[in-house]
Amino acid sequence: MDTIWTRPDRGSRGPVPQHSRAEIVAAAVVLADAGGLSAVSMRAVASALSTGAGSLYRYLSSRDDLLDLMSDAVLTELPLDRPLTGDWLDDLVEVAREQLALYRRHPWLTEAARRGTFGPRAVNYFERCMAIMAPLPAAASTKMETMGVLTGVVSLFAQPVPGNPPPGDPAAEERKRASAAQLFSLVDPQAHPHLTAAFTSPAQPPAASDLFERTVRSVLRGLLTP
Repeated sequence: MDTIWTRPDRGSRGPVPQHSRAEIVAAAVVLADAGGLSAVSMRAVASALSTGAGSLYRYLSSRDDLLDLMSDAVLTELPLDRPLTGDWLDDLVEVAREQLALYRRHPWLTEAARRGTFGPRAVNYFERCMAIMAPLPAAASTKMETMGVLTGVVSLFAQPVPGNPPPGDPAAEERKRASAAQLFSLVDPQAHPHLTAAFTSPAQPPAASDLFERTVRSVLRGLLTP
């Protein structure tokens, strides 16, 4: 199958190359991190490299090739050689956490991943997950489906949530408190008894694990255990 990874790094014709494919991808990732995928055009990447857009076509046949390379390149940030604990559930939760951190560092990755094109580093990620799940009796097809569902959960949690401020942002925290107060002001104890009970119930101790981990564990148990 012809993909960007099966082709030479550059065409055989033309002048001596000024840049490597890796340099082009790195420049594109910087642009995407700052402005999303819409900021990544052949012209913008060429400008970042102080070259002409036409020169990039000696390395890539299209912008789609560039997006595929970008998506695969950032997967090098996943520590796939981290020692495993031997507990399949704990190990998959840790994989999910690492993937979530990756998606938050590169918010454009969720959109790019929808293209459904997989490179060599993605294959390494799949192999890592399959190795973790190897002791489980679930069918191979179920394990493959689990990886897809796990990525879907990660993508969902990677999206910014209105009213959920990033840690350490005092202004955002204040907006969150103001939003909660505004909602509470609309609650009528007679018409909204359940909301009233929720707002006035005693504070509960922190959960043993956060919502992301609880969700991932529940999904994985549901898919992989009888």
